[in-house]
Amino acid sequence: MPTSTKFSEDIVPLSDLKVNPGRVLKQVDKTHRPVLLTNRGRSVAVVQSLQDYEMETEERAFLRNVVQGLMDLEESREMNLADVKARLGLS
Repeated sequence: MPTSTKFSEDIVPLSDLKVNPGRVLKQVDKTHRPVLLTNRGRSVAVVQSLQDYEMETEERAFLRNVVQGLMDLEESREMNLADVKARLGLS
C-alpha cells in the first residue's frame, strides 16, 4: 500500500530523470510512492510502479461499482435473485 508523499524525495526535476532514470524507477518500486516530475518548476507528469497503478485502477473500478450499487438501491433499481437468474437464463 502506498505511503504518503515525501516532498523532499518524491518531487524530481525532469532533468534528473533524464540523467538517472534507474534511480527514479527503483525509488517508486521500493517506496510504492509516485514521483512527481517537474519541468521549470511546474508539474508535468507522475511516475508510478505498474503494480501500484494496476492496484489503484482496480480499487477505483470497485469503488465506482459499489457507489453505483448503492445508488441503484437508493433509487429502487434492484432485482431479486430469481429474476436475475431468469434474465441470465440460469433458471
